[in-house]
Amino acid sequence: MASSISKAGSVYNSPSASIAMDHDVEVGIGDKDKKQSSRPVDLSSPAPRFASIFGGKGVRVGPRIAPLPEWLKTDGAVASPSDDDEAVVTSEDILNRQLASEDGASIQYRTCSWQKTAALLFSEYICLAIMSFPWSYSFLGLVPGLILTVVIAGIVLYTSLVLWEFCLRHPEVRDVCDLGQMLFWGKSWAWWGTAAMFVLNNTFIQGLHVLVGAEYLNTMTAGSKVGGCRSVEFAVVVTVICWIASLPRTFSMLSKLGTASAFFTFISVILATVFAGIQGKPAGYNSTLGEPIVTAFPASTTNFVKGMAAFLNISYTFIGQITLPSFIAEMRDPREFPKSLWACTIAEILTFSVVGAVMYAYTGNQYTTTPAFGSLHDLYKKISFSFMIPTIIFLGCLYASVTSRFVFFRLFRNSRHLNDHTVIGWGSWTAILLATWIMAFIISQVIPFFSSLLSVMSSLFDSWFGFIFWGVAYFRMRRADEEIGRRRRPVFDYMSMAFNIVIILTGIFFLTVGTYASVQGIIDAFADGTVGGVFSCGTNGV
Repeated sequence: MASSISKAGSVYNSPSASIAMDHDVEVGIGDKDKKQSSRPVDLSSPAPRFASIFGGKGVRVGPRIAPLPEWLKTDGAVASPSDDDEAVVTSEDILNRQLASEDGASIQYRTCSWQKTAALLFSEYICLAIMSFPWSYSFLGLVPGLILTVVIAGIVLYTSLVLWEFCLRHPEVRDVCDLGQMLFWGKSWAWWGTAAMFVLNNTFIQGLHVLVGAEYLNTMTAGSKVGGCRSVEFAVVVTVICWIASLPRTFSMLSKLGTASAFFTFISVILATVFAGIQGKPAGYNSTLGEPIVTAFPASTTNFVKGMAAFLNISYTFIGQITLPSFIAEMRDPREFPKSLWACTIAEILTFSVVGAVMYAYTGNQYTTTPAFGSLHDLYKKISFSFMIPTIIFLGCLYASVTSRFVFFRLFRNSRHLNDHTVIGWGSWTAILLATWIMAFIISQVIPFFSSLLSVMSSLFDSWFGFIFWGVAYFRMRRADEEIGRRRRPVFDYMSMAFNIVIILTGIFFLTVGTYASVQGIIDAFADGTVGGVFSCGTNGV
């Protein structure tokens, strides 16, 4: 096969092989008419733009930014191209061959509909972190807090659509690590760097749920003499439960649990909001502090570190793109993904804004805690917090599954252990999960406080997976489009470039200034004595 293949005015050079992409193909399953065209495509036409926002069968798939990887040519998921210089492998070819390779297998992965994917998104985003919004609004003020909520939601929606478009162009992408290496010109350091951040991010989130699980058990057993070193022992219990619950190997199976998780989370936050309104005085009320004070803009006591931590808490709750390539990789028809995304984003904005604003209005700057259950009187707190149990367990399991799949798929690629029920396959899967949960337990004990752990994760990892990656992806895909003659309207093109530059700069701001503020916040918390030490035996109940 020739080292370069030209199609529609584009040339892809590679040391091994080059695969040109059909630039006007509909990615589908079993489509009879595969429309192929070498003429330039006007991206400003109404139908493609509509489809590029909401998904569906009208989606046009652009050219690849990288040649087909060697491993994909040999693992059976895609047939080897012929020696014909005009051989073309489309994204539809790859997708259909992936599905065909799973026919008859005991464990099939590309089985999710957009509804099941929406359930996974709801379970990821409608989560415990919602209860940090009242605390964030207490530092930012209600007006800036609500504005930031909508703005961040819009940015995450846009970058998620960029990510989705990238995955359509490269259906072999199974996780964000594959994607990261492609974005940075196929360099091995890009893969290893992305992999390290990917595993750390997911493990930190698992650690957060171990921490909150221990907080819940401490809250429910307050006043009793259960355990000797309560917080550590409770964290061990939560770790074991989550490890067992994360054993299912496909997202299709997990989506059923995800639906229940999101439902119970919604009940929990609604109950907490109602209880905040009917309880009278918030928990901890005293005449010295006075009635709850609600401010439209940042209070005078808000310094840079606190304001940045509040902003990072809001950002963390919205930013979840790190899992999206894994979800898209298990959709039977990935063109439908935007339907899941839009449904989840609308629900996020409404839920986060209403819960955050109403609870803040009743608890004020003086009595708001994070998570906000601590602002409720004992009975109300225990009732509403208890409905959060499915999410405390499930969401940690979801991220554990994403991490374990990343390792498992690389260990057993091209092996029967991947798709069949074997002792080696299940034993390895179980061991990988256990390793991630042990690391999560350690993290939960080293950074044993909720808001600071959210801020650290947001600044270190969301800077890349929430902003920088997708700004770079936009420019890489734009360049690939230009090479085959695709042109955008100049005004729209310049505005898009400027917007994506801002996205990259925002990510850099998160990584630098945000990390400083997060670390300083942890130092201040330890210095003030407002939190216990590492592996503390004291209670951490809310």
